[in-house]
Amino acid sequence: MTKPYLTEQNIRYFIKTALAEDIGDGDHSSLGSIPADQVSEARLIIKDQGIIAGLTLAERIFHYVDKNIQIEFYKKDGDFVNNGDIGFIVKGNAQAILSSERLVLNCLQRMSAIATYTNSITRLIKGSKARLLDTRKTTPNFRLPEKWAVAIGGGVNHRFGLYDMVMLKDNHVDYAGGIENAILSTVEYLKKNNLDLKIEVEVRNLRELQQVIDTGHVHRVLLDNMLPSDLRESVKMVAGRMQTEASGGITELNIGEIAETGVDFISVGALTHSYKSLDISLKAIR
Repeated sequence: MTKPYLTEQNIRYFIKTALAEDIGDGDHSSLGSIPADQVSEARLIIKDQGIIAGLTLAERIFHYVDKNIQIEFYKKDGDFVNNGDIGFIVKGNAQAILSSERLVLNCLQRMSAIATYTNSITRLIKGSKARLLDTRKTTPNFRLPEKWAVAIGGGVNHRFGLYDMVMLKDNHVDYAGGIENAILSTVEYLKKNNLDLKIEVEVRNLRELQQVIDTGHVHRVLLDNMLPSDLRESVKMVAGRMQTEASGGITELNIGEIAETGVDFISVGALTHSYKSLDISLKAIR
C-alpha cells in the first residue's frame, strides 16, 4: 500500500500531541538553567549498527519547536550506520534544542530499530515474490512513526487503521454467522454507504478458503497459521483470483519456507512490537 497517513496534518498532529505530553506547561529544566537567547550546537551520535530511520521526522520536530533551528545532515533515512557515525549536527536556540531532544531521540531510536529489523527480515525472503507486511500491532499513538519505519526498512504497510480497508477476521466471521454472510453483508454495507474499500478475509483452513472463493468480492485472503503444504495448496486454489497473505506463527526460522509457497504477502506483527531500540544520543558541542 501507499503511505496516505504521511500527510502534513497527521505528522503535525503527532508532533503536537507528543510534545504536549512531554513538555506540559514548560521545560522548566531548560528554562531555568539556560539563557533564553543562547545559541548552541549538538551532534547526533550513533552508538549501534543498523538502518537509520526518523531523520526526516526529527527535522520536522525541531522546526515545529523553533523554525529557525538549522540542521546539517550526514546521513539520510534508510542509510546503514555504524557505531560512532554522526547523523546530523543541529544548531539553534539551546532551550528549543533541549525541549525537542527527547521526542527526537525516542522517534529515532524506535524507528531505526524497526527499520533495521524489517530490513533483516526482507533479506530472508529476497528472491521470492512475497512482500513483507506490517500489522496494526503497534504502540498506541505511535503508529505513524512505526509504520513509516517499516517502509524505510523495505517493508510494505498494511492498512493503517480500521477505516481504510475491510478485514474480516475470525471473530467477524463467527459473529456474522459464517464467511458468506460476513462478505455479502459487508458488500451491501459498503455499497449503501458509498465506500470504496477493498475486502480481505481471514481463513483458518482450506474449507473456509473455498467458501471465500465461491462467494467472491474479496481482494485478498489471509491464510492464518497454515502449514507450508496448506499454503501451497491455497495458492493453487486461488489461482490468481485474489491476493494471498500468510500470517501467524511466522519467525525468522520459517519465513523463507513460507515465502517459497508462492504467497503474495507475509505479515509479521513482530516488526512493530518486538524490536530493541538502537542506541542513539544527542550530545552538546561545547
